Amino acid sequence: MTLLPAGAHGGDGARLAEALGVPPDQILDLSASLNPVAPDPRPILECHLDAIGRYPDPVPATDAMAAALGASPGAVLLTNGGAEAIALLANELESGWVDEPDFSLYRRHLHRLDPTGPKWRSNPHNPSGRLAAPTDTADVWDEAFWPLATGTWTRGDENATVIGSLTKLLACPGLRIGYVYSADEDLVAQLKDRQPQWSLNGLAADALPDLLETVDLMTWAKETARLRDELGDTLERHGFTPQPSDANWVLLHAPDLRDRLAPHGICIRDCTSFGLAGTVRIAVPNDEQRTRLEKALMS
Repeated sequence: MTLLPAGAHGGDGARLAEALGVPPDQILDLSASLNPVAPDPRPILECHLDAIGRYPDPVPATDAMAAALGASPGAVLLTNGGAEAIALLANELESGWVDEPDFSLYRRHLHRLDPTGPKWRSNPHNPSGRLAAPTDTADVWDEAFWPLATGTWTRGDENATVIGSLTKLLACPGLRIGYVYSADEDLVAQLKDRQPQWSLNGLAADALPDLLETVDLMTWAKETARLRDELGDTLERHGFTPQPSDANWVLLHAPDLRDRLAPHGICIRDCTSFGLAGTVRIAVPNDEQRTRLEKALMS
């Protein structure tokens, strides 16, 4: 029986909780590829709850993000998650090209697909998890998972526009914080003109400078790599063959594994929407979560 039909993307924990009749916090959601070692953001957010009574001011948060990137504030636009960054840029550029499989939102928001248009590419590639070669090029790099793969903020291609997702890095997808980063400050200004007023919510805007103070990219990347190796070893002990990955997830061909894990309150990503039927994506869990996963695999 399929408890959890395949969705269009990850983050299926709430749907599985409803199917099982349990609170969402009892679900181990490995369908969403978040930072497995991010500190709990709630203590910081609780210090900024007064911000919900004011209209958002994104300027201090933009300055903090620009400082982290080593950029001018005019080169950075904070957005309502990476999804809004993609939509704003696609609507500005209008045409572009995406080699499949890749993240579906690029094609969804581009007005026209044109092989000669600006090339969009995720890095690490989503869904394979592999980093692009240094000689590879793109006009738009989606670096939502780059910091956890490399321990740095950006690849730094001078003539490319970068899309980022802090909600992946900080493991707070409900907060919705993304960004566009480009040396072309005129482009960033044009995107800002397209953006709805107060797109970045007040809590996110107020808390972001403090959240960025917790970031330790190199330590997080090293620990994520260790945990990814441990996940691979666990899966191999149970007869699975994960594909090589540089990201905070692994892919494997396991057509029945999603159904097998769902009754245990564990959900993983079905990759049918990528055109990869029978393939699943498993986010890297922390040590405690991996123990729970292995117990489910043993049952």
